Amino acid sequence: MPFDEVWNSIIRCAGQEFYTKTGRAFTYTVTDECVIPNHTNYPLAKGQFQKAAKIPNLTGPGQINDTVRGPSYIFAILTDPRIR
Repeated sequence: MPFDEVWNSIIRCAGQEFYTKTGRAFTYTVTDECVIPNHTNYPLAKGQFQKAAKIPNLTGPGQINDTVRGPSYIFAILTDPRIR
């Protein structure tokens, strides 16, 4: 799936409940091409999602821990069936 479609799905699902791999529920907002999870004070830029989306067979946040900021949230969002 092209990343633009993934990003549009991320925008569309803002405010819905997602779960980290450990089961922690969270929601997010999207502002200025950044995702802001409700449990944090820092934005996750669109480019961070784009980097992580390039990794084939993403199975856990540990795979992107050294690559992106907020790997638990990015993993949860990118691997949710509503997004891809």
